[in-house]
Amino acid sequence: MTNNILSHTIDPEVEGQWLSICERIRGEIGDTAYKSWLKPITLKGLEGGTLRMAVPTRFMRDWVMTHYAERIRSLWSGQNSEIRALDISVLSDARKDPSTGLAQPLAKKMPPRPEPAPRRRHALDELSAPLDPRFSFDHFVVGKPNEFAHAAAKRVAEAATVHFNPLFLYGGVGLGKTHLMHAIAWHIRTMDPSRSVVYMSAEKFMYRFIRALREQNTVDFKEQFRSVDVLMIDDVQFISGKESTQEEFFHTFNALVDQGRQIVISADKSPSDLEGMEERLKSRLNCGLVADIHATTYELRLGILQAKAEQMGIEIPRKVTEFLGHKITANVRELEGALNRVVAHAQLVGRDITIESTQEVLHDLLRANDRRVTIEEIQKKVAEHFNIRISDMHSARRARSVARPRQVAMYLSKQLTSRSLPEIGRKFGGRDHTTVMHAVKKIEELRGAEPSFNEDVELLRRMLEG
Repeated sequence: MTNNILSHTIDPEVEGQWLSICERIRGEIGDTAYKSWLKPITLKGLEGGTLRMAVPTRFMRDWVMTHYAERIRSLWSGQNSEIRALDISVLSDARKDPSTGLAQPLAKKMPPRPEPAPRRRHALDELSAPLDPRFSFDHFVVGKPNEFAHAAAKRVAEAATVHFNPLFLYGGVGLGKTHLMHAIAWHIRTMDPSRSVVYMSAEKFMYRFIRALREQNTVDFKEQFRSVDVLMIDDVQFISGKESTQEEFFHTFNALVDQGRQIVISADKSPSDLEGMEERLKSRLNCGLVADIHATTYELRLGILQAKAEQMGIEIPRKVTEFLGHKITANVRELEGALNRVVAHAQLVGRDITIESTQEVLHDLLRANDRRVTIEEIQKKVAEHFNIRISDMHSARRARSVARPRQVAMYLSKQLTSRSLPEIGRKFGGRDHTTVMHAVKKIEELRGAEPSFNEDVELLRRMLEG
C-alpha cells in the first residue's frame, strides 16, 4: 500500500504501527475520507511520549483534530504504550528550521496538491468567515421539517453544477440554516479543493463594501467577490433598507449567475416577505430554489437530543430526553444548550441525570418556555384544527372558512404572545394593526355569543399553553 510520508526520525517499528492504524481507520471511514484526511499525514517524531504529526494545510489540521484525533489517539494507545499524546501541526510550519525560519528538505517529497492561483486562494480564504467544524452534514439531524432544505443543500454541495441558482434557505432562529450553509462549504472544500468558497454574513458583506467605498477601492472589492466559485451569504435580511449595499449585491449576484457560479443565501423569511428589499432583488432571489425550514417537531427534537448525547459520549435516560423534547420547543440551539447545561451540571456535581435534576438545573428556561408561544406555532395549530392550509394565514382570501380561523389565530397571538399589534399584523401577510384589532374584538364577541365556538377557542388555547 502506498501510504503517508514518514519522516526519517521515526523508528521503523512506529512506522509499522502507524500503517496498521491507517488500515484500521481506512476500514472504518472508507477510501474517500481516508485519502482526503488520513493519507496526507506525515509522522515527524516521537518526543517524551508525544507523537508529532503534520498535515499540509491549516484547514486539514482543524478537520483532523475535530473528527479523527480522538480515534487516532485511542488506536495508538493500543499499539504503543509510550505514545500518550498527539501533536498535529501544519506541514508548511513544521518544515521550517526554527533558527532560520527557512524550509528544510524532507526525506521524501510531498506530491503537489492542485491549488489554483495561490495568492488569489489565500485572499479568498481571508475573505471568508471561519467555518464551525461541528456544522457538517454528518452532524445534521434530518426530520420532516427540514428534509427538503437538507436535500437541496446536499445537491448543491455534491454536484458540480445544479439547475437551481441561487439556493435560498429560510426559517426561524436556531432551526439549522447556518448549519446547512457551513455543511455545504465544508463538503465542497473537502471534496473539491480547487473550488473557491466564500461564506459570510450579509452584515460583513455590507461592512466590506462600505470600507471599499471609503477607501475608494471598489474595483478590488468587485474583483474579489465576482471571482469566487461559490458565494454564501447568511442572514441576507440584514441589508433590507440599505440601498447602496443592495445595489452592489444585485450586480454581484448577476455577475456570478451569468458565469455559472453558485450562490447560496439564507434569511429569516422567504424572498417575497423580506421588507425593505428592492423588488428586482426579491425577483432574483426567487428565481432559484426556495427551501424553508419549519419549526421542529417532537420527533425531530428527540432525534437531535439523541444524536447530541452520542456525540458527547453521554448516556441520557430516555425519560429525560423525552421531557426536554416536550418542554424545549423554541429552536435547536436552545435545545442543545439545555442538554449541555444538564450534562455539565451532572459531571461537575457528580449526580445522576434525572427528571428532577433536569427540572432543577433548567428551572429558568422551563419557566420561560412555559410562557413562550410563537405566532408561527399558533398559526400552525389553528390551521390544523380548522383544516386549512398554513399559507391561508398569510393570503388575501376572504372566504369565511379561511377568514374566521385567521381571526382566531390573530386573537390567540394577542393573548398568548408579547408581540405588538403591528408585529402580529406583519406575521399575517403584512396586514395593518387595525385588522388585528378588529379580529380580536370579533372573536371576543363570538366567544360570548356561541358556546361551541368558545369551546373551540379554549381548547386551542389550552393545547398551545400546554
